[in-house]
Amino acid sequence: MNTSPFKLTTLTLATLVALNAMAAEDDNAEDKQAKKEDAYHERMTIIGQRKQLNTEAGSATVIDEAELEKYEYDDIHRILATVPGVNIRQEDGFGLRPNIGFRGVTPERSKKINILEDGVLIGPAPYSAPAAYYFPMVSRLSGVEVFKGPAAILYGPNTVAGTLNLQTRGVPQDNEGMIDIAGSSDGYQKAHAYVAQTSGNFGVLLEGLTTQSDGFKELDGGGDSGFEKNDVIAKLRYNLDSDKYQQVFELKLGYADEVSNETYLGLTDADFAATPYRRYAASQLGLMDWEHSQVQFNHFIAGKDFDLTTRIYRNNFDRAWRKLNNFRDSGSTPSLQEILQDPITNDLYYQVLTGQQDNQGLFDQLLIGTNDRSFYSQGIQSDLRWEFKEWGITHNFRSGIRFHQDEIERVHTEDSYNMVSGRLSSAGNPTNLTTANTEESKAISWYAQDTLNFDKLEVTLGLRGEYIDSRYQNNKAGQETDWLEKQTTIWLPGASVFYSLDSHSGLFAGVHRGFIPTSPKQGPDIKIEESVNFELGYRYQHSTTRLEVVGFISDFENLKESCTLSTSSDCVTNSDQEFNAGKAKVDGVEISASHRFDIGAGIDLPISFVYTYNNAEFEESFESTFELWGNVTAGNPIPYLPENQMSISLGLESTQWRFNLLSRYIGEMWEAAGSDVALSGVSTEAFWVLDVSAAYDFDDYGTLYLKVDNLTDEVEIVSRRPFGARPSKPQQFFVGYKYRW
Repeated sequence: MNTSPFKLTTLTLATLVALNAMAAEDDNAEDKQAKKEDAYHERMTIIGQRKQLNTEAGSATVIDEAELEKYEYDDIHRILATVPGVNIRQEDGFGLRPNIGFRGVTPERSKKINILEDGVLIGPAPYSAPAAYYFPMVSRLSGVEVFKGPAAILYGPNTVAGTLNLQTRGVPQDNEGMIDIAGSSDGYQKAHAYVAQTSGNFGVLLEGLTTQSDGFKELDGGGDSGFEKNDVIAKLRYNLDSDKYQQVFELKLGYADEVSNETYLGLTDADFAATPYRRYAASQLGLMDWEHSQVQFNHFIAGKDFDLTTRIYRNNFDRAWRKLNNFRDSGSTPSLQEILQDPITNDLYYQVLTGQQDNQGLFDQLLIGTNDRSFYSQGIQSDLRWEFKEWGITHNFRSGIRFHQDEIERVHTEDSYNMVSGRLSSAGNPTNLTTANTEESKAISWYAQDTLNFDKLEVTLGLRGEYIDSRYQNNKAGQETDWLEKQTTIWLPGASVFYSLDSHSGLFAGVHRGFIPTSPKQGPDIKIEESVNFELGYRYQHSTTRLEVVGFISDFENLKESCTLSTSSDCVTNSDQEFNAGKAKVDGVEISASHRFDIGAGIDLPISFVYTYNNAEFEESFESTFELWGNVTAGNPIPYLPENQMSISLGLESTQWRFNLLSRYIGEMWEAAGSDVALSGVSTEAFWVLDVSAAYDFDDYGTLYLKVDNLTDEVEIVSRRPFGARPSKPQQFFVGYKYRW
């Protein structure tokens, strides 16, 4: 039996309790437990059961395990293609380092959204250094949730755009297991398995996943452009129930690692047009190497009209990324971005990058930098839900508190290399320490939200508070500083209403205050990002038909961005510095619709349509040295936000086989906002991507699945950052076999 505990709820522990209740031997206990289960799901679901109308204001999307299995994606970018209001900047084609934004916030390293795993912040250092250089392997997920709108105040610290919650497999009620193996072109291999055993009140789950690929890019002179990733997770669960209370204790342990031959160096537009999957010789030493470990202990208790979930967590992440940074600066040396944007003017540098010319006797060496960083994040959080009546009004009250601490320690070095006959050779110079610093944050966050039910009208009022105590220290020899400390306190209110037109449809509206903190090293001249966010929508749900239309406006009082190496080569010497832009506005429309047709003979035809329109622009003129902005005139567009995005999904499904097609459209995106910076006036082209998948179930003998990513082999420039043009993923065929017991 294969149960997907995340199809109806957002918390693993809640589903485990429900499954255990269903297995109770005593009939009377079963009836009572079933009632508790129903009441619990009423309290715990975010968007509600698919057979019921969700009356919560705000846009929320759940992708359950059945949907994830349709395409067997390894890339979170492709998974989120069916979610409205998501904007993405692709980078490596595999989704190794995702760039995800919601409702117009910059997708750069997903640093402006909250990323959770099983309800806990999973970023390396969510307060001190939120850039998501670590991201869980999506093949092991059993559900993905996206929250936008007023619900954002429940999940911090970033409340401007929304939250992405990644759900892992829970310990199931029955003994079961699964083996999944797959292969593809470019040396791709996947092996995924789990086994779960339950005896009485005790259950255990062991799960492992490994993937690897030789890569689809061809390195000048030969070499590997692929990756290898491994992920192991264990869960131990114990149920302790009584007549009045349900309790679950769960321990989750995880370890993951990655070695990938990735680089920030792209191509000139001309080389992209000729050989889009080429990699220059100067990128041959590119290597990312990281390890991640996690420990999470959960306790859940539920009574007649309340439930309380407490989580204690610790995450460690260590990474070292070796890559080409720049040429040694001799006073007039162009940046890598400038060389690739104008290879004719900078021909000699271009010849060296491509290995066609040795650099010795022409100019200084190439600088290969290794950014070595260590992170940890830890904390404890408790979330309470309580349903009660007062003065004839039903209240659904939620409150939570979290004590969190995280840290990043940077040790960045550079080594000098010469290009000799198309190969990089050490210049023999001592390793240069470029950056050594530490940033850490301690945060206390609290929220309270009450939903008042007035028959057809539901009114929700909420408030979130964040107190952040952060500090920064420069550890570089000769530049050492004492700890520089600062404190930030902010209150973030939100309100929403939902009016039921009938049992299947309703109108909703909401407003909330958005906030994104500054990093510990930023001085008082860098202001926090603040916004006021509005939304108005209509929702319909009946049987197998769903429709939601949402209009939104995000009015930024003070837009903020940071200069990272994933932004530009000019950020190498200015890494992690933040910039302010003043007022900006993003408005748009999100439409999602789906229906499942019964065409007879036991065959269904599911279809879905998702469309997002965004209009994002600066409202003030200003001058900036930040590479995404430059000299901006009011009305200039915000970069990396397509005006139009769309996806259409179509399928044929029976109980034994399925065939699915997903077509995605991504509109053009500006590479920079203003003038006088690299890539000013340059944009990516709009393009379509078509993915197909099919599967056949051999009953007791497992399931065979086939899929093709990018069926038409469409290739376009998805971005010219970090340094140069980068391609979309080429056509790739997969075949896999999955067996469950």
